[in-house]
Amino acid sequence: MEYSLAEVHDAIGTTVPEREAIVFGDRRLTYGELRDRSRRLANALLARGLGVRQPRCELSGHESGQDHLAIYCYNGNEYVEAMLGAFKARVAPLNVNYRYVAEELLYLLTDSQARAIVYHAEFAPVLEKILPQLPQLEVLIQVADDSGNALLPGAVDYETALGEASDARPDVEWSPDDLYILYTGGTTGMPKGVLWRSADIFVAAMGGRKMDGSEHDSLEAIVEAARAGGSGRTLPAPPLMHGASQWVTFGMMAVGGTIVLQEEVRRLDGDDVVATIEREQVGVLVIVGDAFARPILDAMHRGKERGADLSCLTVVGSGGAPLSAANKKEFIDLFPELIVMDSIGSSETGGQATNPSSKAGGISTGDFHPNPFAGVISEDLSRALLPGDAEMGWFAQKGRVPLGYLGDPEKTARTFPNIEGTRWSIPGDRAHFHDDGRIEVLGRDSVTINSGGEKIFAEEVEGAIKLHPAVYDCVVCGRTSERWGQEVTAIVKLREGESATEDELRAECEKHIARYKLPKAILFRDEIVRSPSGKADYRWAKQQVEPPEES
Repeated sequence: MEYSLAEVHDAIGTTVPEREAIVFGDRRLTYGELRDRSRRLANALLARGLGVRQPRCELSGHESGQDHLAIYCYNGNEYVEAMLGAFKARVAPLNVNYRYVAEELLYLLTDSQARAIVYHAEFAPVLEKILPQLPQLEVLIQVADDSGNALLPGAVDYETALGEASDARPDVEWSPDDLYILYTGGTTGMPKGVLWRSADIFVAAMGGRKMDGSEHDSLEAIVEAARAGGSGRTLPAPPLMHGASQWVTFGMMAVGGTIVLQEEVRRLDGDDVVATIEREQVGVLVIVGDAFARPILDAMHRGKERGADLSCLTVVGSGGAPLSAANKKEFIDLFPELIVMDSIGSSETGGQATNPSSKAGGISTGDFHPNPFAGVISEDLSRALLPGDAEMGWFAQKGRVPLGYLGDPEKTARTFPNIEGTRWSIPGDRAHFHDDGRIEVLGRDSVTINSGGEKIFAEEVEGAIKLHPAVYDCVVCGRTSERWGQEVTAIVKLREGESATEDELRAECEKHIARYKLPKAILFRDEIVRSPSGKADYRWAKQQVEPPEES
């Protein structure tokens, strides 16, 4: 059996209408209120002519037969409502990076073929600049905020649109084929829209599996699981424009739990995160790697000094970027009963594997326990490797995987090949399959450094540098070298009040990685540029290490 995200969440909202679904500052929405508000948005979209244009069975994997709704918002209940409202109107929602400048925003809204957009008023001036170049963007829904920006010409206020629409179930037939679109971060290339069937992403990443990994056999079983659950409170700290944050949010709603959002949405404020955990008694905190871990850990230390009670916290989950062993240890030192669950996956795979760390079980990083559908494909893409194969291959996923990349049949064919009769998703991470079944994920091939004939993975060097106690953050990339082809170069931000020389950082690295992987140069910066979701911006890093071309 397959289910659309629209029918799953509408059924849960009807089953547990009084249970708290979203807490955001002083806003507290129950599942019934979330159901009704998302239905209102769906009916508002349908009234404006949006919906399905062509059935899925007539399309190729890189094509969409639905209208698209871009969500250009900070975190908040409106983000979740917009996604649910789109699904319930059979419109495909897609994420927009709110840090984009006008040129980047124009690229994404053009590439995504968005006909509608929900956006915070703060972003109205940027959107206004490019609207003349977006004739297909017909429906503008503006979320009021403290910016004071007036409605754009032709736009409707978000709450007004909801108030004028019915909260009746939308008059459409929801389908498991209805699309979910997730745009990649674009930190190593231009962003691409990954097309998922609603039924596939629900199972792959949004709560559609039972604890034993099997799928639910009926909608009634899903609803009953949500009815029986509901005690958990989860805080997804990353922006909801990031896939990992969306997956956690929808996964929590699939079991009837409560999503808690921190109040500061424009930047990561560790103290705000910690205060929210304490105030709302959050049990699960979700972060994106070291870029989130470090400021939150610092805030946790400050919180403990003032007597904050964070005993409610039982799990810290991380995905989307590496989480160093040093930061895992620091979490567990602060909270000895804590489980740090490091997860790995991508926009093109959903969740693939996990690596739990605890005081009793030990701490490690890089090695993951794969789910039954994850694997490693040979370098020549000819076969699936077996545990213990010495060859370095590609980290891959089979089963419920995306249809393709929007508008790009060539990249779709490359990333989702058929191997030995099975369709795989191979986004580009290198991996080893150990004989005990663990998979060692080495890093994205697109940021691999080829130095003197050796392949060096940036993430491995970053992890070694971060073990020096003076290092706050680090990004590693290759720099053109006449002798080596490329040479390993590190960009480092030190902790406030700390110091370290290049030689001292190399000496720390030498304890953990081979000498040929050591950075040939280390550049110190006051800030490391990352995406709002915490991922390293390797394009920025290359600009730092490569000298400008002479004109």
